[in-house]
This record gives sequence, structure tokens and C-alpha cells, in this order.
Amino acid sequence: MTLKACLKSMRLRTLPLSLSGVIMGAFIGVPLNGYELTGSFPRGVVSMIIFLLLTTALLQIISNLSNELGDALNGTDRADREGIHYSIQDGDMSVGELKRLIALMVVLCCISGSIMIWFRFGTLLGILPLSFLLLGALAIVAAMRYTLGKNPYGYRAKGDLFVFIFFGLVSTIGGFIFSTPDFMSDSFQGYALNLLKYSLLPACAIGFFSVGVLNVNNIRDIKSDALTRVTVAIKLGARKARIYQTILIAAGWLCITVYVITVEQSEITKASYWLFILTLPLFILHLKGVWKREGKALDPMLPLLVMSTFITTLLFCLPRCLAVM
Repeated sequence: MTLKACLKSMRLRTLPLSLSGVIMGAFIGVPLNGYELTGSFPRGVVSMIIFLLLTTALLQIISNLSNELGDALNGTDRADREGIHYSIQDGDMSVGELKRLIALMVVLCCISGSIMIWFRFGTLLGILPLSFLLLGALAIVAAMRYTLGKNPYGYRAKGDLFVFIFFGLVSTIGGFIFSTPDFMSDSFQGYALNLLKYSLLPACAIGFFSVGVLNVNNIRDIKSDALTRVTVAIKLGARKARIYQTILIAAGWLCITVYVITVEQSEITKASYWLFILTLPLFILHLKGVWKREGKALDPMLPLLVMSTFITTLLFCLPRCLAVM
């Protein structure tokens, strides 16, 4: 097992997508913290955000490695597969080596997540820290169960739902919770309302874009996947899956646009708060490619949507952070 083989299987190019949710959530919460009073972030907050991003990246890597292992064990990664070949398929890594690599990543993720929670709450005990530890464990299980186990949900057309929940809702709302004041500093009802007000629409936007990445992958592999699994794209058929892709992208843009108009009403006249619109042509280019391309020719549409989502997130968050510094 070589470093090159490990990096290939980790699929590091997918990390910007998984990081988009926590970045969106964390930096939407910045204006609510009162950091503008000090002009800088407390050291503990910076450390917490670093481990939040690291933990998220490790979860994505676990998902990618588990996906490769599951596809290999279930016979999905065959020679006729349209998508990119990874280490097991190319003979650069054995099943046993991949299992050991997954175990290592799980250990590192548990350590990183525990440190993150400690920085946020100052302890690993208590209802909230233990709740997040449990949520982290569920996230690891969900990442591994996509194609692994006796009844993987990724083979039963449920991948879209889990991607929306974990890449969209959990990552974004989790990032928001970790970057905002103490959970119980206000009444539970007040905090819950603020949680929904400030993070739900951005979380849904990231969720829709993330499902879009999965859907393009499934459209590309629709013929080869039909022999071993069921996906939403297979259920819909190629044409309806492309309509579904268009709806996902439109829904994501609708969510962030409505957020600015309804939640940030006093800021909607500031041009900087609309910087994210600069990436709209990238999404249009993506949809144009999805509708015109078939099979392996769809490959470039995956990183295009990943990077478009990531850049949109940065352009959305940057002016909101600068406004309070």
C-alpha cells in the first residue's frame, strides 16, 4: 500500500463539498457572537473551528474509503464502470489494507471530534457534549453504511436522503451551533427559533447542492449500477434524473436567495452581501453539461459542482465575517 494509493482512495477532491456545510454554518454564526467587540476571534474559537473542519474532512474520507470497499465487495466496481477507477480496482491496494486504512481514519476522526467538543464545551461530560459525541458516532456509522453492511442504504435509493441530512442539515446546523454562544445562554425555545431562522435555509441549500453531486454521479453510472444496486437516478430514468438535477440546483439557489431577503433584510442593499451570485454562471454551465453529456463525459460536471458550491459558500460567508471585524 503506497501513499499514492491511499490518496487516490481518499478522493481528496471531494473535501471542498463536505467542508462547505460547516463553513457555511460556522461563519453565519459569527455575527451573533459579538466578536466585533474585540476585533478578533478568541484562541479557543479558532482551535475549535480548525478541529471542526478536520473532523468533517475525516468523516468525508471515511465515507469515500468505505464507499470503495463496499463497491468492491458487492461487485459494483467492474471494468465496464464509467466512473474513475480507484486503488482496489486498479490493484494498488488489497481489501485488507483498505480495511486497516478505514480503521485508522475512524480512530483519527474520534480523536479530532473529541478535541473539537472539548474546545466547544470545556468538557466531554454533560448532556450537550455527550449528545454531540453520539451524533458523531452516528455520522461515522452513516458514512460507512452507504455501501457497507448487509443492507447498505446507498444500494436502496436512500443515498440522496442521507446526503441531504448529513452533508446539508447536520454539517451546517452543527457548524452554526459550534460557532454561536452557549446553547443554554438563552431559553431553549429562543435558541431553537434562532437556530432555525439563521441556519435552516443555508443548510438546505448545501444539502440540495450535495445531493446534486451524488445525482450526477448516479446519472453517469446509471447503466453499470443497474446490475448491482438501485439509485434514485435508476428509478427516475436518465431524462427525469436530469430534471431532478435541475430542481436540486434551483432549490439550492432559492434557499440562499430567500435567506438574504427574509433574514438579512437590513443588508439586502449591500452589494457585498450578493457576491455569491457571481457563481451562478458556473451552475448554469454545470446544468448545461448534465443535459448534453452522457456516461464518462459527465465526469467534469462532478468537480465543477463541488467547486461551484465551495466558492459560493466562501463568497456568501466572507462579507458577513468582514462586516463584524
